[in-house]
Amino acid sequence: MPPATTLPRFDLKGWDRKDIAHPYPVYRRYRETAPVHRGAPRTGEPDTFYVFSYDEVARVLSSRRFGRDARVASAGAAAVSGPVPAEYRALRTMVENWLVFMDPPRHTELRSLLGTGFSPPVVAGLRPRITRIARELLERLARHRETDLVDGFAAPFPLLVVSELLGLPQEHHPWLRATAVALQEAGTTRSRSGGGPARAEAAARDLARYFRREIRRRGGDDGGDLLSFLVRARDRGASLTVDGIVGTGVHLLTAGHETTTNLLTKTVLALRAHPRILAELRGTPALLPGAVEEFLRYDPPVQAVTRWAYEDIRIGGYEVPRGSRVVALLGSANRDPARFPDPDALDLRRPADRNLGFGLGVHYCLGATLARAEAEIGLRALLDGLPGLDRGGQRVDYADDMVFHGPTRLVLDLSDRPRPSPSP
Repeated sequence: MPPATTLPRFDLKGWDRKDIAHPYPVYRRYRETAPVHRGAPRTGEPDTFYVFSYDEVARVLSSRRFGRDARVASAGAAAVSGPVPAEYRALRTMVENWLVFMDPPRHTELRSLLGTGFSPPVVAGLRPRITRIARELLERLARHRETDLVDGFAAPFPLLVVSELLGLPQEHHPWLRATAVALQEAGTTRSRSGGGPARAEAAARDLARYFRREIRRRGGDDGGDLLSFLVRARDRGASLTVDGIVGTGVHLLTAGHETTTNLLTKTVLALRAHPRILAELRGTPALLPGAVEEFLRYDPPVQAVTRWAYEDIRIGGYEVPRGSRVVALLGSANRDPARFPDPDALDLRRPADRNLGFGLGVHYCLGATLARAEAEIGLRALLDGLPGLDRGGQRVDYADDMVFHGPTRLVLDLSDRPRPSPSP
């Protein structure tokens, strides 16, 4: 049996603002009591187990005894739905075609097909374009004495990159971001006042129509973008449907920008809280690749992922029945002292030791190489382009979301930075 505890049952919903902004003391209290906690039972829902320690989280993510399909876990029980309730038809169709919700062999086939577009050589070729996008955004940002870093840089930057990768027109980018954010309200822990699932369903319908138009535009062409590549692969016999291409395009759009947005904004917050580290990083660009790994460990942009038990299994002292939901807390695992010495310290020279910021196992983030490049280039641009990044006040608003974790606004007062010299 697991050790006795007086802590309340853990849940990812209903956190106060202070704990949302800094969840690590909460994680530590639970992790130190036991690596696994059972959630409060809810009528008509499967048992939920929350996993906090590095070793147990790594085990859940890497073992084929856990998967992404609740219906497989429950042996097809009629009462169990897929990742989205059946009444949200457009959203359900879309999400069921997301790589993250697939198991092998379907997952293996699609990941292999997409892997070419995210390979290190392809990403290396994209770096000049990513740099150009970052510099253009920073030029606009630097004109203001007060700026919202999320709205002005961290959100549009990865969206522009992934949109360019998919071949989507630049003038559509503001609409794409707003619609992608609405879509994600269905799949996270955001506790906004009602209507979230309905907004997500409407967003799914809008995005499906949009991507279907884009797919039709690519019929028979030889464009170099990823969406054109998927259309050609389908036409040459790959097991892709229109719904599959739509779902993949939307998944790359949403997963490809929200996580990098969160990583960049939380990295800036960490650097502002550690000005000596900011100065060191600014003066030693060679530290950037390792620094990105440490920021991923220190405050990952995705805090939790869900798996389903495909068979009866014992985890951390609990007997977990087949069909149970298992939530792996990546943020807690990355602060586990059993894996990372002095885990609450930000140490840019910490040896790269497989943090779980991008997951593990067959669902390790497909776009990790691209996200690392975006983080390196975006952070370098901010350090070079905003000399007052470590000065002035700030206002931060976090999303009520313990899955996709990060600020919705980060307003920086840069009024005391050096003023640019007038043009000759």
